[in-house]
Amino acid sequence: MNPLTPRIKMPSQARLDEIITIKTKVRHPMETGWRKDGDGNAVPRNRINWFICRFEGVEVFSSTFHSGVSADPYLVFYNKVSGAGTYTFEWHVDDNSVLIASVPMEINNI
Repeated sequence: MNPLTPRIKMPSQARLDEIITIKTKVRHPMETGWRKDGDGNAVPRNRINWFICRFEGVEVFSSTFHSGVSADPYLVFYNKVSGAGTYTFEWHVDDNSVLIASVPMEINNI
């Protein structure tokens, strides 16, 4: 597994209007840029600044990260299922890269 591969734990099926728990974790050093390496040189800043979750393109949750967030940020949030579709998760990093993952959601009518 790529060390930057996001992990997402959530149901793949739910009833319409059910509230589900979504858990995400991504391996990332979240370096603040304030530390120095063994030679006294500043360790370059490298952190995730922003997280967003969308369902079928509509934002359902977002968070801004600041310097106090630890390495490997873990998030737990809830969402009311509005139908079948795809959840898309994005982690926006200092170097303008974006880590993206998606999870399909099916409706269970039982």
